[in-house]
Amino acid sequence: MRGMREIERRGGPGGTRSEAQAEEHAHPFPGARIGVVIPCYRVAKQIERVVAGIPAWVETILCVEDKSPDDTLAVLDALRDPRVRVLRREHNGGVGAAMQTGFEEARRLGLDIVVKMDGDDQMDPAYLPQLVAPLYHGRADMTKGNRWADGRALRQMPLVRIVGNTGLTFLVKFASGHWGLFDPANGYLALRTDVLGLLRKRLPDRYFFESGLLIELGIQRALVLDVAIPARYGDEHSSLSITRTLLGFPPRLLHGFLRRIAWRYFLYDFGAVSVFLLLGLPLLLIGAAFGCVLWYTMDAQGSYASSGQVMLAAMPIILGFQMLVQAIVLDIHNAPKVALCGDLGPRTPD
Repeated sequence: MRGMREIERRGGPGGTRSEAQAEEHAHPFPGARIGVVIPCYRVAKQIERVVAGIPAWVETILCVEDKSPDDTLAVLDALRDPRVRVLRREHNGGVGAAMQTGFEEARRLGLDIVVKMDGDDQMDPAYLPQLVAPLYHGRADMTKGNRWADGRALRQMPLVRIVGNTGLTFLVKFASGHWGLFDPANGYLALRTDVLGLLRKRLPDRYFFESGLLIELGIQRALVLDVAIPARYGDEHSSLSITRTLLGFPPRLLHGFLRRIAWRYFLYDFGAVSVFLLLGLPLLLIGAAFGCVLWYTMDAQGSYASSGQVMLAAMPIILGFQMLVQAIVLDIHNAPKVALCGDLGPRTPD
């Protein structure tokens, strides 16, 4: 009897499995090699539960131990799931560095799709099919979770995260060119490994990873889609720092915005947006500078500027501002609409 139960569990010859078991182990994306990368830092209490919840059709689970000071490494070594590969970093580099280690291994293994899941059990594996499906069918190059789509789940989100994400959303849209996205800080994402080979710059090592990835994908015009996925909050500890976010994000986003504009509208292409930027920004700056000098001069002399002098300052400002607004409108219109990667599904005979 014991031997028979073992055969049935493994599904060997002569064994039987229920329809529920067969459905659980069926691959919803035949022909695709799918893996999950989990950055592991201070997740000793949650990581075993996270790995156990990943469905059987995921081929490989890459757990990147990021020099965690707790028992995370010991827990990972004790896992008995044959899909788990533990990658150990010699120095703590943050989520971005851990993900790059996982991405490199995923490409080396020849995986088609890689999913990022955190090790703190905030990300429900039940939504993995929704994340993977657009990538499998060639409708997107990357998908990411959007917690704003579920009002009930949103009420469970800490207030500090709601306030921070509201302002961050617009800034990341502006910098990355993905104007249709929400919740840019959401780390539950999946992408085609083919796209990773197109990125021209090493991704940020730490907390700026998700935003930096979106900016680099925007430079390549990769298509990113939102997937409605509510977050789960349990006994994990949030490493969100308001001060670090307020001081660190704007300069990095500005740098990313300038990189995207330079590559997208001056190196890869030159069009209407390029002309509006080349004319609009100098006109705005010249008008503003002339207006400041004129105001200072007139104030020092105790006199008033003539209408002609006022117009000389106002017209460049108005024209420059309108050109820059038009450049933004065209940038929104130029947001990626077609995926770079093709369909991974089985081909039907002609």
